[in-house]
Amino acid sequence: MSSFQLSEESPGREIRRDGTHGRGSKRVVAGDEEGDNGEDRDDKSCSQDEPQDQKPGWKKFLAHVGPGFLVSLAYLDPGNLETDLQAGAKHRYELLWVVLIGLAFALIIQSLAANLGVATGKHLAELCKAEYPKYVNYCLWVMAEVAVIAADIPEVIGTAFALNILFRIPVSAGVLITGLSTLLLLGLQRYGVRKLELLISMLVFVMAACYFGELSYVNPPATQVMKGLFVPRLGGDGATSDAVALLGALVMPHNLFLHSALVLSRKTPPSAEGINDACRYFLLESGFALSVALLINVAVVSVSGTVCAGRSLPPEDSETCSNLTLNSASFLLKNLLGKSSSIVYGIALLASGQSSTISGTYAGQYIMQGFLDVKMRMWLQNLMTRCIAIGPSLVVSIIGGPAGAGRLIIITSMILSFELPFALIPLLKFSSSGTKMRPHKNSIYIIVISWILGFGVIGINVYFLSTSFVEWITSSSLPKPATALVGVIVFPFMAVYILAVIYLTFRKDTAVTFVDKSDSSLKEMEDGVHRSDGDKGGDVVPFRGDLNNISPPE
Repeated sequence: MSSFQLSEESPGREIRRDGTHGRGSKRVVAGDEEGDNGEDRDDKSCSQDEPQDQKPGWKKFLAHVGPGFLVSLAYLDPGNLETDLQAGAKHRYELLWVVLIGLAFALIIQSLAANLGVATGKHLAELCKAEYPKYVNYCLWVMAEVAVIAADIPEVIGTAFALNILFRIPVSAGVLITGLSTLLLLGLQRYGVRKLELLISMLVFVMAACYFGELSYVNPPATQVMKGLFVPRLGGDGATSDAVALLGALVMPHNLFLHSALVLSRKTPPSAEGINDACRYFLLESGFALSVALLINVAVVSVSGTVCAGRSLPPEDSETCSNLTLNSASFLLKNLLGKSSSIVYGIALLASGQSSTISGTYAGQYIMQGFLDVKMRMWLQNLMTRCIAIGPSLVVSIIGGPAGAGRLIIITSMILSFELPFALIPLLKFSSSGTKMRPHKNSIYIIVISWILGFGVIGINVYFLSTSFVEWITSSSLPKPATALVGVIVFPFMAVYILAVIYLTFRKDTAVTFVDKSDSSLKEMEDGVHRSDGDKGGDVVPFRGDLNNISPPE
C-alpha cells in the first residue's frame, strides 16, 4: 500500500468535492462561520456578488490593505522612538543608514511571513507545532511568549508616559489604564477587523503629522540627512552599541508570527494564480506601510539631531539632550508649538503606544492558539496577555519610577535581539521548503539574500550581547564570588543558546503542510473519506478529524 502525508488540518476545515480546502470561502467550525482564530476569514471588503477574479487590480489591492499597517506599528512603538531619539541626540544623522537597512530587512522578512501564511493556509506558530517535536515546540512557545512580553513592555510604559504628560497621571496608574484601554479598543474586532485596522492607521498618521510638522520647521540639512542614510559610519563614543540597539529595536520576533496570521483574514482564491496575486498585493501593501514607518523614524532621528545640535539651546535643554528619554522629549516640538508642545508630543506618544499594544496583544493570541491549540474566549485570552505584559511594567514603575521604567525599555530591546533567531530561522526554513510551500517557495536568490541578512543580524546581536556581558563581568562592582556565580550560570546558558540556533538551522523539515489541489487522486480520496454517496457536489461538510497519515486505498 502506498502512503503519503497530507497537511494537518485544523478542526472544522471543510472539504469540497473539487478538492479545495475552503481557502477563500466560508469556513465551518463547530457549526459557526468563524475561522481558526475567532475571526471571519472571509473578508467583508470582498463583495459577495462580484467574483474576486473579475475585480479590477486596484480593488483587489485595496482588499488586501490592512495587515501591513498593523504590522508596521512594531516599527513605530515607543521602544523604537526612544532609540531614535537617543541616536539623533548623540550622533545627529550618522545612524540613519541603520534605520534604512533595518527596515529594508524588515520588508523582506515580513513579505516572507505573509507569503507563508497565504501559500500554506497556516500561520508560523501552527507550522512550528506541526514540524517540531513536542519539547521543542514548548520551548519555542516560551520563547515567543517572552518576545511578546518584551515587545509589550515599552508600549505599555510609553503609553503610561503619554498619560503622565497629558493628564499628570502617575506612571504606575497609567500602566493599569493602558491595559484597560487596550482591551476596550480590541473590542472593535467584534465589528470586523477592518474597523480596527482603520483606527490603527489613523493613529499612525496622527503620529506622523506631529513629527513631519516639526521636521518642516527645524529644516535639517538635506545633504547631511541623505549622507546619513546612504553612507555607513560609526564615529563617536558608543556609536556601535547605539547602532545595535537601533537595529534590535527595529526587528521584532513576534511580528513574524503576527503577519503570517493576519493575511489569513483575506480571501485568497485556491489556485496558483490567486496565491501569487495575493503575495504580490501583500508585498506592495507592506512596502507602502514600512515606507511610512521609515519616514517617521527618519523624521524622529532628524528632529532630535537638529534640535539637540543647535547652538542656541538653553542650558536645561542641553542637559536634557545628553540624557534624552521618552518622558523628557516633548521639548523637541517647542520650536513649532511653544507651550502646546507637550500636549502634541503626548498625543503622538499615546498614538504610538496604544496602537502598538493592540498589535502585541493580537500576536499573543495567535502564538498561544498556534503552539498550544488552545481554544478559549477572546476576551479571556486578551486579558491573560495584557496581565502578563503589565506585571513587569507595573512592578518596575512602582519601585524605580519613571527612570526605572525608561531603563526597562533598553533591557527589553536586548531581550528582543536575543529572541530573534527562534522566530526568524523557522520562517526562513519554512518559506524556502518544498514540503511547506512547493511551487511558491523562495527562489534561490531570495534564499541566499534572506539567509545572509538573517544571520548577519543574528550575528551582530549575539556578538553585542556577548561582548557586553563579558565587559560587565570584567568591570562589575559586585563581590568576586557573586560575579563568578553569575558567570557560572550565564556561560552554559549561552552555550545552550548557540546549540539551539544550530539545531534549528540544520534540522531537516519532515512535516508536509502543502496540499496540491490539482491532484485528482487527492480529490477522489477526500471525496471517499469525507463525503457520503448521497451528498450533492459543492456542499460544504464540516470535518473534525485529523488528515495526517491518511493513506489512499490500494
